[in-house]
Amino acid sequence: MQDTRKPIQSTGRRAALAVVALGLSLGGCITSSDTPSVQATLPDQSPQRAASPTANQREHERILASYHGAYQDPRLDAVVSQAVERLVAASERPEQRYRVTILNSSAVNAFALPSGHLYITRGLLALANDTSELASVLSHEMAHVIAQHAAMREDRARQVALVGRVFDNFGATDPDTHALALAKSKIALATFSRSQELEADGIGVGIAARAGYDPFGAVRFLSALGRQADLRSANQNAADPRMPDFLSSHPATPERVRTAQVNARQFSGPGTGNRDRATYLASIDGMLYGDDPREGFVRGRRFMLPRLNVTFTAPDGFTLDSTPQAVLGIKDGGGQALRMDVVRAPAEQTLTAYVNSGWIDNIDGTTVEELTIGGFSAATALARGDQWAFRLFVIRIDRDVYRFVYATKQMTSAANRAFQDSVNTFRHMTPAEASSAKPLRIRIVPVAEGETVDRLASRMATDRKEERFRILNGLGPTERVRAGEQVKIVME
Repeated sequence: MQDTRKPIQSTGRRAALAVVALGLSLGGCITSSDTPSVQATLPDQSPQRAASPTANQREHERILASYHGAYQDPRLDAVVSQAVERLVAASERPEQRYRVTILNSSAVNAFALPSGHLYITRGLLALANDTSELASVLSHEMAHVIAQHAAMREDRARQVALVGRVFDNFGATDPDTHALALAKSKIALATFSRSQELEADGIGVGIAARAGYDPFGAVRFLSALGRQADLRSANQNAADPRMPDFLSSHPATPERVRTAQVNARQFSGPGTGNRDRATYLASIDGMLYGDDPREGFVRGRRFMLPRLNVTFTAPDGFTLDSTPQAVLGIKDGGGQALRMDVVRAPAEQTLTAYVNSGWIDNIDGTTVEELTIGGFSAATALARGDQWAFRLFVIRIDRDVYRFVYATKQMTSAANRAFQDSVNTFRHMTPAEASSAKPLRIRIVPVAEGETVDRLASRMATDRKEERFRILNGLGPTERVRAGEQVKIVME
């Protein structure tokens, strides 16, 4: 979580939007598109409207802010750059220039801008197991640029925004008419994006194969991506029903994997082409896994921020995630959520005055009260939206104000008590806790004679150890490890 130390517009500015912030992310084609691949004919290249360097830089900075900045590692930069050079030379548009940024995010994501700027997260690099899998992702994103998908997507997004502005400015006599028109425009955008993904999958497999990479790298990576998504949904089985479901318009990952296999077989059989697993694994050895220590650590339900020397524990059943803007949490089933961030407030402003300052609308003034949490001055109140009820806490340490928003569909006494118990865990970390809070990293280790998946997975410093070990190493549910091969383990 990034400490901006200045007042920000909370996502709870309107009470009903506080939970929507839990979906905070920048959409990318890897995470938001489980589409089948097909061979495609490239469109004629007509001159496209080029964004200004200033606009490109603004977009780049916005992406960096959303993804914890760039991840700096010369070994990774070299492996990615070499792969891009080979892919460009084998592509339909070898004159196209690309710039690649590795994002410092645990999310598994990759996407492209019309300018040819490609983005790939370290979370995605952790999931890949060889250079051909990396190449399958890069070639897919290059295909979006080559086929002008990114530019067409921007134009389509502007059309959708225009529809929304028309209704916002002039109104609709029937609210249902407005909702239907907006829903139709979103469906059209999703369908359009699906056709882009169909083309990019087919083009990308061809580029990777011509570059000498194993074209089945796409099959292996997509399989791992599907298993990773299943594991994540099992841990975080919730979504705000008001948010548009982009995935609903896309086929499931198994269909995309099957189609990728068909595409790959057009170029070669399994086991051919370059994979270069040893070089790839060496490049990710020591790479950060999960949370960046600058943003704090999530360990189960507990969040620790050594930089500011604070910690707290979420209620039972919650899954936490640290973003640059806030710590977000959601309970299994989706009926409860939380958000915590830190801002700087005027020293002369009381906490009760801060609660009533417009930070969140619909405060119930009769519920505002002062209290002490973890030895620090605090205040609390209730707020209500259309579908959610909120218990708010603000805690002052010097000039910093830590803001907790707990949301629930129904504010029962049990829910209220769970929120109170959670915020009461907020405190300074002990010196021992601060010194022992270490980031997780990918470690590449050789499999010793007689070692098993169970024994190797037991060394994982994560939850669901064996599942994560198998997914990270591309192992099926019953596959065994072989002595002498290298595997990934997540360790402190």
